[in-house]
Amino acid sequence: MSQLVIRGLRAAVGSRVILNGIDLEIGSGEVHAVMGPNGAGKSTLSHVLMGRPGYEVLGGTATLDGADLLALAPWERAQAGLFLAMQYPTEVPGVSVVDTLRAAELATVGAGQAVPDGALEDRLAAEATRVGLDSALLERALNVDLSGGEKKRLETVQLTVLKPRFAILDELDSGLDVDALRAVARRVEDATNADGLGVLVITHYSRLLTELRPDRVHVLAQGRIVASGGPELADELEVSGYAGYAEAADGGGEGAGSGAGRPAVDPLADPFADPLA
Repeated sequence: MSQLVIRGLRAAVGSRVILNGIDLEIGSGEVHAVMGPNGAGKSTLSHVLMGRPGYEVLGGTATLDGADLLALAPWERAQAGLFLAMQYPTEVPGVSVVDTLRAAELATVGAGQAVPDGALEDRLAAEATRVGLDSALLERALNVDLSGGEKKRLETVQLTVLKPRFAILDELDSGLDVDALRAVARRVEDATNADGLGVLVITHYSRLLTELRPDRVHVLAQGRIVASGGPELADELEVSGYAGYAEAADGGGEGAGSGAGRPAVDPLADPFADPLA
């Protein structure tokens, strides 16, 4: 059984502390949902775990099956089994979907274990069908001239073809209509059962979690986890909102004071934060 373990993770962008002590432990086949108000640090958490430049780790650890993720380059984190589905997938003109996936596979399993020519294309087409993505779009350059919903379906196709140990899904539901949301959520849910995929899903809304059923739900506010519970916590947040949890974060708790020596936390001023993070 694989384990993604985060302990006391603190991080900053420039002089601004964004994460104030994150503790999470996710096992194979588990789904953990992170919810919280805008600017809480949710997308920052995903960027730090994947190694995006511009983020300074101030303390804490993040390990995947004992390997120190924070000591690895982003491509090495992917090779170790970590996958990030970005909130805003990047367009890569001139590089096809098939070439991207073949290069990723070769880097992970090596030439001797890579699938033969034609087999990868067949797998891509099969996965595209499962999430309702027109297979003709697989012939385009990566994410070029795709709608927001098509990009999220394609992210799901890449995830299920590459079969990582853990996936970070940063607002996978953004830009999806009801049918698309159901298709991608069910496909990821299937991967947790069939392949033992562990999932850290970042979302604002419980609608995604009706199909991608979480084992645990965590509330992130002001850079720290202020509450954790079962799936019912997501339903509670739909009714009550985040105001009470934001007050709890202001009042201190675990991780409070960890930004000593730096300016006060101002997550909304994070220049790298996604607009709805």
